[in-house]
Amino acid sequence: MAEDTYRKTPWPSTRMPPGIPFIIANEVAERFSFYGMRTILVVFMVKYLWLMGGTAGHPMSDAEAGERYHNFVAFAYLTPFLGAFLADYLFGKYRIIIWLSLVYCLGHLCLAFMGVIGQAEVWLSFGLWLIIFGAGGIKPCVSAHVGDQFGPGNQHLLTRIFNWFYFSINLGAFVSSMLTPWLLEWYGPHVAFGVPGVLMLIATVCFWAGRHRFVHIPAKGRRFFEELFSREGQEALAKLSVVFLFVAIFWALFDQTGSSWVIQAEDLNLSFLGFEWLPSQVQALNPIFILMFIPFFTYVGYPAINRFFKLTPLRKIGIGMFITVISFALVALAQERIDAGKQPSIAWQLLAYVAITAAEVMVSIVCLEFSYTQSPKSLKSLVMALFLGSVFLGNIFTAQVNRLIQVAKPVSVNWAEEKKDAVVFAGFDSREGTADDITFSRNGEMEFAGKAELLTLQEKLKATIAENQYNALDSRRGNELAQSFVDPWGNPYRYSQINRRQCKLTSLGPDRTYMTKWDQGVVFTISIAEEKADPSAVGKLMAFFRPQIPWLERRMMELNIKTEAEKSAQGPSISTEIFIGGQTKLEGASYFWFFTKIMLAAAILFVFVAIFYRPKSYIYEEKEP
Repeated sequence: MAEDTYRKTPWPSTRMPPGIPFIIANEVAERFSFYGMRTILVVFMVKYLWLMGGTAGHPMSDAEAGERYHNFVAFAYLTPFLGAFLADYLFGKYRIIIWLSLVYCLGHLCLAFMGVIGQAEVWLSFGLWLIIFGAGGIKPCVSAHVGDQFGPGNQHLLTRIFNWFYFSINLGAFVSSMLTPWLLEWYGPHVAFGVPGVLMLIATVCFWAGRHRFVHIPAKGRRFFEELFSREGQEALAKLSVVFLFVAIFWALFDQTGSSWVIQAEDLNLSFLGFEWLPSQVQALNPIFILMFIPFFTYVGYPAINRFFKLTPLRKIGIGMFITVISFALVALAQERIDAGKQPSIAWQLLAYVAITAAEVMVSIVCLEFSYTQSPKSLKSLVMALFLGSVFLGNIFTAQVNRLIQVAKPVSVNWAEEKKDAVVFAGFDSREGTADDITFSRNGEMEFAGKAELLTLQEKLKATIAENQYNALDSRRGNELAQSFVDPWGNPYRYSQINRRQCKLTSLGPDRTYMTKWDQGVVFTISIAEEKADPSAVGKLMAFFRPQIPWLERRMMELNIKTEAEKSAQGPSISTEIFIGGQTKLEGASYFWFFTKIMLAAAILFVFVAIFYRPKSYIYEEKEP
């Protein structure tokens, strides 16, 4: 059947459109693909990427991984503008979804090939950019394509189908959030990134199979621009843009469940409900709660609240923003306990996920439907792209925060091009041949003014930690010891506890200013064997389907790098890493409190938007050309 013979107007029915099952099947598989890859991305960049070459590189910092993760998510929600333009103006939604889904599949293929040939970094970047164009380009088209299936006779089902559409998203996200971290842990990156690629291919086939059941709303051509630049179109876009700016702050916090929350989970007690969670698996709590909350809010929560006051879409969004504040406050409180050397339960994040998932139902799902109904008929995909643009803005904001809190290093050496065994750089005074010069050796050693004093204090602190049964000292005891020493510039050393197994000594350096590229110090990491609880029934069952040794340990053995298990087997030990610059501002709980305050301010201001906004709906007619 030629494409110009596809049905171009909604079915004259009061029932669910016939193409919906194919859209839902496509969305389950596609979201498995996207969230499966995204779930493991930060953990992969921090723990695995540096081991993907023939020789070991240098691990990526948490802040750098967070910056790159949020830049990826941001641009995956910027390219929807390209997809929306091509769909609404030139080719129609169906063609764009099919074409860009194939680009999407190629992106997953690149990720699965990391480390097989060539440089893993190149495959990672190329794969992520293909996914950015593929996943991003189809996003507004798929959402608008759902709404296009409905006419006046069944538009009352729009709220229900957008809820079920979101249900399918989170069904795929739940399964992949549980499975792909497990695949990464035991079978490595090639399998963990390859499986989502297979699911994306299945998603593409499912969508193609429903082509004869869909309503294919044609591209509007010139009408797209006529409506875009009309007074009505401009007014609708301007009003919605104000809403989207506030929703962007929600996304700045929500999408950190895939970055800062995963990093925090490394320091939590992950035994819960008879199951030992992996840090990145904790993200599965979100789709679990979504699957429960969508029917609860639809059939119980919203009707109950409506008995007391009219619950408009904008009021739902506003309430969701205040709930988001609660979720980040809970995570900040958990981080305060980690900063104090404790190991809080995963239950802290469970409660935070309850709150942020409730917020997601009231902000994201509601705003998705609201955006569709408030957009003029020729601009449906464009408005969906504007809504997704709020995700872009939120993640760009978070990425920029993570970039700004990274303290630069004074210099770096490209040893692949450098022929000397040691390189000398001018220090703070910018003059070579003076006392504060810094010497870098090919074997990783550094020589600098203040190193002797730092090494003396390092050995003193290591002995004190050993006396403390190999637990990091609390801030009071650590600073009592650190401040009894001074660097060559007369600065007392600072001590900070990172968690129960890590701590840090810092000198202000020659510029006598904290958190600059001239800071000097050493990070202590304590390795100690810890008793593991007996595996649950689920754990014993999964043991039949995995190797005896995790992929990461096998890879480190291949590269002759001592694993944590090997270190622990030799008894308690303390390893150290000297640094100059390269640290992170907004450490620990202060990072989470920063975003909590930003969200609270946005929620308060949005109250005024909800009061003054005047909505207007646009729905396709059954006989509309």
